[in-house]
Amino acid sequence: MPSLSLGSRLALIILLGTITTVGSVLFVAYSALVEDFEDILTEQQLYETRRIATEVNQRLQLKLDVLAESASLLSHGDKLVSSSEIAIQLERQKLLNALFPDGVLVFDDNATAIFENFYTPGRIGTNYSDRSHFRQAMASRKPVISRPLLGRTTGVPLLSFLAPIESDEGDLLGLLGGTINLGKTSIVPVAMLEEIANEEATFTIIDSENFLYIEGGAITKNGIIPLPAPGDNALIDAALSGITSGHAVGPDGRTLIYATSHLQRLGWQFVRAVPHEWATAPAKESFGQFFWISLSIALVIALISYILTRSAINPLDRMTRKINSMVQTPSKADRLDPSGANEVRNLAIAFNQLMDERDAISTMKDQFVSNVSHELRTPLTSINGALRLIDSGATGDLPTRARAMNSLALRNGHRLQLLISDLLDFSKLSAGRMSVTLATESLQPILESTVFDNQTMAHEYKVALTAHCNPRQKVITDAHRLRQILDNFVSNAIKFSPANGKVRVFVETGTAGSTRIVVQDHGEGVPETFVERLFDRFSQADSGDTKATAGTGLGLAICRELAALMNGRLGYYYEQGAHFWVELPSVGNEA
Repeated sequence: MPSLSLGSRLALIILLGTITTVGSVLFVAYSALVEDFEDILTEQQLYETRRIATEVNQRLQLKLDVLAESASLLSHGDKLVSSSEIAIQLERQKLLNALFPDGVLVFDDNATAIFENFYTPGRIGTNYSDRSHFRQAMASRKPVISRPLLGRTTGVPLLSFLAPIESDEGDLLGLLGGTINLGKTSIVPVAMLEEIANEEATFTIIDSENFLYIEGGAITKNGIIPLPAPGDNALIDAALSGITSGHAVGPDGRTLIYATSHLQRLGWQFVRAVPHEWATAPAKESFGQFFWISLSIALVIALISYILTRSAINPLDRMTRKINSMVQTPSKADRLDPSGANEVRNLAIAFNQLMDERDAISTMKDQFVSNVSHELRTPLTSINGALRLIDSGATGDLPTRARAMNSLALRNGHRLQLLISDLLDFSKLSAGRMSVTLATESLQPILESTVFDNQTMAHEYKVALTAHCNPRQKVITDAHRLRQILDNFVSNAIKFSPANGKVRVFVETGTAGSTRIVVQDHGEGVPETFVERLFDRFSQADSGDTKATAGTGLGLAICRELAALMNGRLGYYYEQGAHFWVELPSVGNEA
């Protein structure tokens, strides 16, 4: 992150914000889609169970109505018709036989079976007055339906339908009954069962009072289908809990969405359940479409945001490049264009004001340095001249201690004069008043004079100083200024060389049309962290050696400006020692 530009950071922030927003919207949208599809699916199940419950209730009522209508045909007004007439009447009732395929019976007024259309051993003559639905029908004189029960003689689970047979005066003459074997005959039409139940969707009718299956469940040997024990089937437990809809885990471990409806007259629960995937599958399909649309919108937003961000940052980038250029080549004419957005314009105006103040301070500093240097040079020249006369013995012999002190003062005066010369040279370079006289010069005399003039310093530091050059090698340069550059390179090389080290000045081919003069030492070189600032003004590397601290830090900066004035360039590299070099235009490239 620290290496990213401001524009990239803003674009990244906008992109992350867009992704986060779209991600949150997608998450909420998916949850809402699943919830909506669950609600729709639950409503569908409720509708199906209610429809089936209504259909079953209507069919049960139809059975009772047909049974009651048939019961009215079994009376002569004051008594039951004979057994033969009962057989004839019931034979004619095709609808009655179709509605009660498991048997039709006639009972006398004491609830004793006196006729059956299907023979069952032991059933004729059996009294059923102890059955609650018989007592209810005899007391209310209205058609009734029993709760699921076991046949007294058959032992199979039955539904018993009863309709009173009355005389013209309203006396009870008997009962007409119809039975449905729950183990054989479904009370739900087969076509409807096939429609609402399949391999995945389940449909069940349970008797919540007797804890029996009416539809669904495994058939036992005697046809009775008891409900599983509590905890064995989460769907049945949920249906019996009284919660009409919700989620439950099926026997196979899959999550189901269920709904129930209650048939009050029989105490039955109609339960339909479908896999939860029926809700998530269309939700995922819809979400997939929504996801790609949202992703496309997010990409468009990100692209537009990036373009807008770049358009906002580009003026700052241009200002940065202009500022860097102004730093590299300062000029009083260079200023930023105060245009664009308010923030950019205000920044440009503030920077221009800062530049004005910098130029004013720089001018004042240059004038101060120039004036002070000029003022110091005249008395310093006189002081150094007097010290040289004393050192030469013109004033007579001095005591040993006085001579040592005079030599020390002379050396320091000479060094001070060099520092003042550097300040004056840099002041002239900054003001553009430094001039050079370019001419074709032979390199060998220049290098030999450089070595000769620096030998004293080399002996003092115990360093061997040598130069190698082809006598025919020539360059276009100002000999005096080239000596100034080489003297700086050589003096630095001597200072930073180890005792008994070697400093070598040699010539090699430079870039096209130039000659490179290299000063090599065997010191530790410039620290890598300082190389970029090596030729900046007032820059000095911390070498940890006190002999390297003397100076203004202007020497290499002055060398760079002088090389540029002579249409050359200089540089540094490290390869088994420090190498400082200057390239100048060649006149003949003899090696």
